[in-house]
Amino acid sequence: MQVEIAPRIVVDPEIRFGKPVIKGTRVPVALVLAELAGGHPSSEIMEEYSISEEDVQAVLSYAANLVAEEEIRTRA
Repeated sequence: MQVEIAPRIVVDPEIRFGKPVIKGTRVPVALVLAELAGGHPSSEIMEEYSISEEDVQAVLSYAANLVAEEEIRTRA
C-alpha cells in the first residue's frame, strides 16, 4: 500500500523496501540527495532518472523538513 508522506514523496513496502521514493517512480529520495550532494547538476539527475524539476524540489523540501524536525541532544 502506497502512502504519500510529503508532496510527491511516497513509501510502499513493495518498492525499495519501503524507503521514500518519488511518486510514480522507483527513484529513492536518498539517491537524488546523494547525487546533488556529489555536485551533479539537477538537470543531469532529471535526465538520467526521468524525473522533473518539481520532483527534485520535492526531494529537497522533504529533506529540509526532516532536518528541521531533527532534535539533537548533547551532554553538557
